Amino acid sequence: MKILISGATGLVGTALSSRLQRAGHVAIHLRRGDGGSEPRWNPAAGSVELGSMDGIDAVVHLAGENIAAGRWTAARKERIRNSRTRGTKLLSEALAASDPKPPVLISASAIGFYGDRGEETLTESSTPGSGYLPEVCQAWEAATRPSEEAGIRTVHARIGIVLSPNGGALKKMLTPFKMGAGGLLGNGTQMMSWVTIDDVVSMLIFAIGRTSLHGAVNFVSPAPVSNREFTKALGRVLHRPTVAPIPAFAARLLFGELANALLLSGAKAVPDKLQDSDFQFHHSTIEEGLLAVLQ
Repeated sequence: MKILISGATGLVGTALSSRLQRAGHVAIHLRRGDGGSEPRWNPAAGSVELGSMDGIDAVVHLAGENIAAGRWTAARKERIRNSRTRGTKLLSEALAASDPKPPVLISASAIGFYGDRGEETLTESSTPGSGYLPEVCQAWEAATRPSEEAGIRTVHARIGIVLSPNGGALKKMLTPFKMGAGGLLGNGTQMMSWVTIDDVVSMLIFAIGRTSLHGAVNFVSPAPVSNREFTKALGRVLHRPTVAPIPAFAARLLFGELANALLLSGAKAVPDKLQDSDFQFHHSTIEEGLLAVLQ
């Protein structure tokens, strides 16, 4: 296969490219900037040069500014939104105008679509939540409309908390936990819909080949856990105590609005469409997942 990937240098994009290349496929990176012979784009300037789409079997769109890289100022929230909506619309319009068109576009989204929903079990047919992240995710997914209207099968990959020691939330947790300073976030009841880096890559490749998949698909494990359960599991895997909680007020002081949206809220999302399509999960429990990525 030949797969065109945006955001190919990010956590998931790097792992996807590596897996494809090891399997003998071709991973083509959509690079930022102008000029050069490779496919390039400049979302801020509204330019994209895809070149020939002959032989492209799929496009996987993963680009977007890291939402957890710093406090959410008004300017940063606008950059986060624009990096997803404008970039996605730009790419989607270019794919819709291409000849030939790719058979499928897998466009990243997130379980942030559902907002803070407590113990409610959330499937792909659940309604969106309210607040900044759900609004961004809704606009992000809507930005693929040009490709859908052009007849390109489009999958919105609502990706959960990706477990990897190389990036994301887990990487930030490892140092304090290894020092014995890990603990609950807030009261620990918020739900965490997680997925290992290996499984999320497998899900992307699976979605490329499974033509019955379209629309929203939850890219999560079948066993979401509370923050309390996650904390205890990580402590067991690392053989460290977990007795240093971060109270909710302290998280808010440290991280501002980001704390409420990402650390102290949660969503119990389940992968109904993947399970109905007979996807084989490699890591179905949180302890299995943590052991797989950390040992």
